[in-house]
Amino acid sequence: MRYSQSLSEAMKICGKQRSILNAKKLHGHLISTGFISSVFLQNHLLNMYSNCGLIEDSSRVFNEIDNPNVFSWNTMINGLSDLGMIEKARQLFDEMPERDCVSWNTMMSCYFQNGKVEETIKVFFIMFKDYIYCPDLYSFSYVIKACGSLRLLKLGLVLHCLVEKFSYGEDPFIQVSILDMYVKCGAVDLADKVFKRIQSPSLFCWNNMVYGYSKAYGVGRAIELFEQMPERDTVSWNTIISILSQHGFGVNTLSMFMEMCAHGCEPNSVTYASVLSSCASILDVQWGRHIHARIVRSEPSLDVFVGSTLIDMYAKFGHLETAKRVFSNLPERNTVSWTSLIGGFAQFEFEEEALVLFDQMRKVAVASDQFTVATILGVCSSRKYTCFGTQLHAHSIKIGLDYAIPVSNALVIMYFKCDNIQMANHVFRHMPLRDIISWTAMISAYSQKGDIGSAREYFDKMPQRNVITWNSMLAAYIQHGHWEEGLKLYKVMLLQDNVMPDWVTFSTLFGACNDFASLRLGNQIIAQAVKSGFDSDVSVANGIVTMYSKCGQFEKARKVFDSIVYKDLVSWNAMITSYALNGQGKSVVQIFENMLTSGVIPDHISYIGLLSGCSHSGLVSEGKYYFNSMTKNHGILRSSEHYTCIVDLLGRAGFLEEAKKVIEEMPIQPDSAVWVALLSACCTHGDSKLAEYAVKHLQELDLKDSGSYVLLANVYAETGDLNGVVKVRAMMRDRGIRKNPGCSWIEVGNTVHVFTADDASHPQINEVHRMVEEVLKKIEDTGKYVKDYSSSRYRGCHSEKLAVAFGLIHLPSWMPIHVMKNLRICSDCHTVIKLTSLVTARELVVRDANRFHHFRNGTCSCEDYW
Repeated sequence: MRYSQSLSEAMKICGKQRSILNAKKLHGHLISTGFISSVFLQNHLLNMYSNCGLIEDSSRVFNEIDNPNVFSWNTMINGLSDLGMIEKARQLFDEMPERDCVSWNTMMSCYFQNGKVEETIKVFFIMFKDYIYCPDLYSFSYVIKACGSLRLLKLGLVLHCLVEKFSYGEDPFIQVSILDMYVKCGAVDLADKVFKRIQSPSLFCWNNMVYGYSKAYGVGRAIELFEQMPERDTVSWNTIISILSQHGFGVNTLSMFMEMCAHGCEPNSVTYASVLSSCASILDVQWGRHIHARIVRSEPSLDVFVGSTLIDMYAKFGHLETAKRVFSNLPERNTVSWTSLIGGFAQFEFEEEALVLFDQMRKVAVASDQFTVATILGVCSSRKYTCFGTQLHAHSIKIGLDYAIPVSNALVIMYFKCDNIQMANHVFRHMPLRDIISWTAMISAYSQKGDIGSAREYFDKMPQRNVITWNSMLAAYIQHGHWEEGLKLYKVMLLQDNVMPDWVTFSTLFGACNDFASLRLGNQIIAQAVKSGFDSDVSVANGIVTMYSKCGQFEKARKVFDSIVYKDLVSWNAMITSYALNGQGKSVVQIFENMLTSGVIPDHISYIGLLSGCSHSGLVSEGKYYFNSMTKNHGILRSSEHYTCIVDLLGRAGFLEEAKKVIEEMPIQPDSAVWVALLSACCTHGDSKLAEYAVKHLQELDLKDSGSYVLLANVYAETGDLNGVVKVRAMMRDRGIRKNPGCSWIEVGNTVHVFTADDASHPQINEVHRMVEEVLKKIEDTGKYVKDYSSSRYRGCHSEKLAVAFGLIHLPSWMPIHVMKNLRICSDCHTVIKLTSLVTARELVVRDANRFHHFRNGTCSCEDYW
């Protein structure tokens, strides 16, 4: 007995070491000593040969056993499974004269380990229906893992109930499988309940829950859970770093990476890939180089996976030569590294270079995959390369990639961008399989063409829709100004059983509120976002900040901004723009400086908001400083928008000649916005000569907008040059240009009421006019305003006065009155509304074409500087 035990132990050790020579010697020893007939030792011999990968030897031993027992059969099936011989394993399983629970578990493991997940579930239920066999912990573990892989939540819930019925619910082994299944199925709330039942969760459980929290509750909650972990391994750090990177928190990703290193945990290629991606996302080339240097120092050779990420990072920086050097120094190059380099050149519109690289890739016999072909097809999305794109289409057919979904999608987009709608439809119709991108490509393509009807037609034809599809159609409506249709679609979306709004949905909806300036609707959507748990998502929070800003609620916007735990560049830009739009220039400068202190690098949008804020508040020296520093300190090239802001800044402050000089020295062609900014300043300061100069250049641009002509007419009117006014009106008449009628609107009782100047169409217009006269009487009694019909300062009953009067009639005294106007508010209306806030003790908010005016106690937030 002891001798048999010693031989079995020797065979176990030999199997673990995979020592083929010693395995043969032990087999020979068994034969020579006569112990070969022992079924016990034959089973161990079987197991040893299987572990050594000698399946033919295992088969011979198995066939030589006179009466193999269940262990013999199970061992043989397991050996075949380990080598991926699934069909032979199943054949042997079916031939078994008798089975035990291990037999069924072995077969389930065979299918699961070899990717036949559906078969795992089938075997379990065949076993379950056979009342002879009772599933054990391993049986449930395999089938629950299979449910997680296939995202079968309903079946997973049934299996969880069975686990509880069989009294396995408190076993840590099965709890881990159930938790993992719920996370993979997106049911993180259920996973959380299981997690809290585990007395001492393993690192696997903690890491899984951190990942699940990020998907269900956002980055903030994931980090909170990560910080509660009693211990962490490399997977833990990689999980949280990957989460931060994928959600766009570039700076926080780098901070977490440094914390990981400080804790003595060595990064690996997965870590470096996430960190390098974050460097690319925040365009921080210094950090990217630092990480690159760290990799070179710590790694003996550059891994192709990390090398591809480095190439991608440098390409996104625009450092294409550096990307090429990294590519050239790679010890081996695969399809991913070639595609990363090609994609970099394609991104910066170096189409010729991208095509040359693709040709070189083909010559060195590296096989193009579907992503390579899709990338090159993206290069061909212009009329210049239409011919090459058509040839590449033929090439993709030749190599059998034309039916690959990424390639077909790229073909659809290419043909659409080349205005070949017929071929785009042809490719789409002949796709054997279509994913969500395929349908979305068609919806987006028609949307970009402005054909919302066709986009909706494709949307309605979709066999299945998920949240991405709904978001695409929703965006199509809202981006083209069809707010009502978009909101109707959102209501239909809420009625779907299998679709729940996500952060993209809410971000898109806030865009509708921004354009429509409907604060009531915006508050309802915020409530739904909070209820759905997306209010903590940074993109949704950014949308709320922007929505509040464009509805004149900059104090509320600041509260939401302050509540964002991990602010990204969009967060800071939203708050900068909010203060700028509401005339809070000093706050704009302060928030910009806070952004720099926090380590976030500004972009061109940051500077547009900053310069605009300085302009609206008369911060001339600050505006000039930031205009000069944007290129010097951050390498941001000035665009036409930046020049418009600086011209507006100088012009408002009365530095007209300096503003003119800036325009004359622009390295780019001034557009109409720049000249309109100068013209507006001329109107403010009554410089008719310079106004004519600005209008002359506007005429050269063939501007059809009536606004510039009206501004010029106002300049002449303010200086008393009636002939000039007549001349401008004649010019407008000759050119067929009509003045845009001024209108204002106000939301009362879920209805938007629109007024035009001297309006007589509104059903309550008589009551409104009486309120206007009543308020004007109170204003005149203050001695601060005199209504003079003969003066050019008096503008009659402009639309904003009517809208404010309507609000005074219908809105309670505690409620601020919000009015929107399509044109710039005139000086007379500004004075009247400012004094109205004094005599009525009401807060009045007017958003004109340029900015918000907050009137309180006889003063305006713009300090009469607009």
